[in-house]
Amino acid sequence: MSSLWRTLDRALLRDIALVCLAVGVIGLSYGAIAVASGFPLWFPVVLGLLVVAASSEFLFIGIIAAGGSPVAAVLAGLLVNVRHLPFGLAVPDVLGRGAWRFLGTHLMNDETVVFALAQKDTARARAAYWACGLGIVVCWPVGATIGGLAGTVIDDTDAFGLDAMFPAILLALILPALRADSDKRRAALAGSALALAAVPFLPAGLPVLLALAGLSLTLVREKAPR
Repeated sequence: MSSLWRTLDRALLRDIALVCLAVGVIGLSYGAIAVASGFPLWFPVVLGLLVVAASSEFLFIGIIAAGGSPVAAVLAGLLVNVRHLPFGLAVPDVLGRGAWRFLGTHLMNDETVVFALAQKDTARARAAYWACGLGIVVCWPVGATIGGLAGTVIDDTDAFGLDAMFPAILLALILPALRADSDKRRAALAGSALALAAVPFLPAGLPVLLALAGLSLTLVREKAPR
């Protein structure tokens, strides 16, 4: 594992640090919302460590706070996290082996997969995946803790526009890949259109899952006769 860190260069470390910082900022909002909704401070922190998936955690907290049953909240969170199935198929070589593979799977999320897929070789992909995953598993619960403690003072982080930092950084990370590959561009545009169209009708997190249907364009094109 120690050899992985030698693969990281300064630019890659900077990008990973920015994403982890953005995750921590979103964690502030998550912790504040959870505590303001009546959950004890330890709950979002422990949930953040065990789940490490912001969209499903926000959805779980929102459903419970709105009076929904815990079973419905868990099922909704699992449905949102179905996207991890194609994630695992996309980055099987970076998860490690043996016991490390279980930890690597736990660290799988949108950001770690984006970093892994953006690298040109397996060694850099593995190093980026683990560095980002370990950074997030620290920054996310730390952000939730600080947000929960400050929840009575800053109960609406969206008013400061902090929620825009996270998607903006992810967009900046994938732009080079979209410029270089027309198939990825078409899939991304189709997925974005589907997600935007579904936003008024589906709960938070599910439009992103629906956007995976955009990948079908790439698969159809690959199977089409040249």
